[in-house]
Amino acid sequence: MSENTVPTKEDIQARLTRGPYHQWLGIEVLSVAEGEIELRAKWREEWVVNPDKRYTHGGILAALVDLTADWALVSYTGRGVPTIDLRVDYHRAAAPGDLTARGKVVKFGSQISVAEAQVFDADGKLVASGRGAYSTATPKA
Repeated sequence: MSENTVPTKEDIQARLTRGPYHQWLGIEVLSVAEGEIELRAKWREEWVVNPDKRYTHGGILAALVDLTADWALVSYTGRGVPTIDLRVDYHRAAAPGDLTARGKVVKFGSQISVAEAQVFDADGKLVASGRGAYSTATPKA
């Protein structure tokens, strides 16, 4: 387990929303624990991929899987980490509405770590899930 203090949700919120894409996604940090995070993304009309069917573009869901799994690692690294590999499974179309994502660390390593995330629609139904490998090596100065 981490020898560091787990960052507060306010700390993570401040760091996450430094990124313009995260701002655009409307990311709100709901909770942070050691190796775990829960986020909410505020619905945007621009997420619609098909105006007739009105479901959310898969790229939005993949981005939420990636960033949620990535930021679950922050309680160990104290920073966001680069993605090495990412797999996303789509379970159902996501109708318009806020999305909630839950991420957790599967294995923390000194060089490469694995984390996973699940994305839920406004009704609490699983719409996407995935797992990523992330570079957790200490950055060179």
